[in-house]
Amino acid sequence: MTSSWRLSALADRHRALGSALEDWNGMGTAWTYATDLQAAHVAIRTRAGLMDVSGLKKVHLVGPHATAVLDYITTRDVRKITPGRSAYACMLNDAGKFIDDGILYRTGPNAWMVVHGSGAGHEALVAASQGRNVAMLFDDDLHDLSLQGPLAVEFLSRHVPGIRDLKYFNHIQTTLFGAPVMISRTGYTGERGYEIFCRTADAPMIWDTVLEQGADLGIEACAFTALDLLRVESSLLFYPYDNSEMYPFETEGPGDTLWELGLTFTVSPGKTGFRGAPEHYRLKGQERFKIFGLLVESESAADNGAEIFEGDRRVGVVTCAMISTLTGKSMAIARLATDVAVSGTRVSIRNASGTVAATAQPLPFDDPTKSKRTAVG
Repeated sequence: MTSSWRLSALADRHRALGSALEDWNGMGTAWTYATDLQAAHVAIRTRAGLMDVSGLKKVHLVGPHATAVLDYITTRDVRKITPGRSAYACMLNDAGKFIDDGILYRTGPNAWMVVHGSGAGHEALVAASQGRNVAMLFDDDLHDLSLQGPLAVEFLSRHVPGIRDLKYFNHIQTTLFGAPVMISRTGYTGERGYEIFCRTADAPMIWDTVLEQGADLGIEACAFTALDLLRVESSLLFYPYDNSEMYPFETEGPGDTLWELGLTFTVSPGKTGFRGAPEHYRLKGQERFKIFGLLVESESAADNGAEIFEGDRRVGVVTCAMISTLTGKSMAIARLATDVAVSGTRVSIRNASGTVAATAQPLPFDDPTKSKRTAVG
């Protein structure tokens, strides 16, 4: 593991489960355990799994100008987000290209928490906050434990009154096992799930107690890479692994538009005042590729990074692939030429082990109506 400057309070738990703690976003992260990733996928899809996603960066913005800063730096009309609610948003550079995404949590009239990944979001927030009446605090004391799966609500309902009434993309301040927490109805799996934000000092106790008391429901610890299996099915992108920073263009530098990434839904209707807005709107219809799905005719997963061909023409690259033991399907997220990103188009994937056939299919593969993650009661 490279030298990490951020420390997880759960590092010893992860090592005990067989993780070498690979660095992600500056934090030693449990990419894998000694257990099978397919077992973790099954647990989250059919029961529930607990993951440590504390490598996500948590930033508090507090002050009279906090809302204005976020309204400029993100694609959402944040004025419509009331305390107790949140929204998924993207951040662009001046060229209208994607630089990061995250969830915006409104915690009070002039108070926000931004949870984002490994892009340039932190730097963008710092720049936008300069000269404004806003305080910005990077909070690495806050840990993020993600409890995901259809039985997550069953477990939490034993300990948190009213949790069944918490709607998708809403959050509450409460206690869990006597410790103060913020529980958010969010996640990165496509399942009904919850993120438990807690203090460093409480993270080991909460982790241990969820696993001990949730054993009767089949809740188990799941490694970070299990998210790759889930995100392919649920069409969830992971910067930079689906982006041109990982798969560069031949004749130009990195940078993808929201039109290409399929993320235009994060732009609030009619909003024009955000960073990169003029270029974002100008680039509509100029897509160089599209993020699209592939159903692969194979009993194994395609290679990440494998080239895709239509006849003799190279038309894309696989960015993330998986095979499901639940459905038996081999699926992939791909960057495809726009004329190929059409349902039913036949292509071939050149894996290291040989060429396999595939068919283009719109994303997501699983739960296209999002009925699982938005379920109530």
